[in-house]
Amino acid sequence: MPALLPTKFKGRITWLGLVPDRSSSLKSSKLAEAFASFSGFEGEAHAGLTRPSDSRVLSQHPRDTEIRNVRQFSIVSSEDLDAVAKTMRLERVPPEWLGASIEIEGIPDFTHIPPSSRLQTQTGTTLVVDMENRPCNLVAKVIEDEAPSFGKAFKAAAHGRRGVTAWVEREGVLRVGDTVTLHVPDQPAWRHLGAARNQE
Repeated sequence: MPALLPTKFKGRITWLGLVPDRSSSLKSSKLAEAFASFSGFEGEAHAGLTRPSDSRVLSQHPRDTEIRNVRQFSIVSSEDLDAVAKTMRLERVPPEWLGASIEIEGIPDFTHIPPSSRLQTQTGTTLVVDMENRPCNLVAKVIEDEAPSFGKAFKAAAHGRRGVTAWVEREGVLRVGDTVTLHVPDQPAWRHLGAARNQE
């Protein structure tokens, strides 16, 4: 029996980009297409098979421990960005302001698709969703540069709308205009999840 189920939920890639130098700026540079290798996009600051651990996983690893890189990509949705912009009272929040690698439109409640879901293009290029991304103050700095006085509003506005992180399962080219199909794990939610999250 298959462990992953193709769904009827399909999206379209509307934007691609990469962050060339994270120490300089989190802002992404626009691409028309790029090859997604097992290490991610060549020239991307978040690429690599491994990465140093950061604040997201301090409960598991001391900071700067070398760990598997499951955040090669930051994927956001057009619908989530529209909602963030509306909450912030901005006309638009472009994906490059968030340091995004990929923007997708057409998959509802995108930020909350199940961990370990697959996003597969019509040519077979496949990304594995790690988990929900979290809003951070680095994005606020970019927004403040682009839209002065709006940066501080980002973190609250983007709660639950920041997209997901992902890594490459099957190499291939990604192009603006590609269709992606959502595949989800054939597994029910763990019934003790609520208790685990609320434990003292």
